[in-house]
Amino acid sequence: MFLGTYSPRLDDKGRLALPAKFRPDLDDGLVVCKGLDRCLFVFATPEFEKFTHAIRSAPITDKRVRNYGRTVFASGTKDSLDGQGRIPISPVLRKYAGLVKDCVVVGVDTRLEIWDSPTWEAYADEADSAFADIAEVVLPGFF
Repeated sequence: MFLGTYSPRLDDKGRLALPAKFRPDLDDGLVVCKGLDRCLFVFATPEFEKFTHAIRSAPITDKRVRNYGRTVFASGTKDSLDGQGRIPISPVLRKYAGLVKDCVVVGVDTRLEIWDSPTWEAYADEADSAFADIAEVVLPGFF
């Protein structure tokens, strides 16, 4: 399970050092692809296989499913951490997420998300405002 929020910086070669606490879960490889809300998703390889299975299980006759699959797989890169715990972020993915220098890496249960820092701050402010209001919808009967 990935938890927490961290603020690494892209280096001049487009590489991002992931927090040390996440690295052991990514030692067997990872996939980086376009995520939702203009962030990037980072999956450990086994978790990406589950994600892939979910996409494959959706009806290919639905144009939205085809479009989603094309976007995810066309943008994806299969990689591994280098000796310093960094991953390369392709120019296509950097452009999609607006990554320039200051980034935010967020642990979201089974995946990491990589955000441009200003975009994350704007998203987090909005999400924090609605947090209590959506709790009953997300977790009905829990509270």
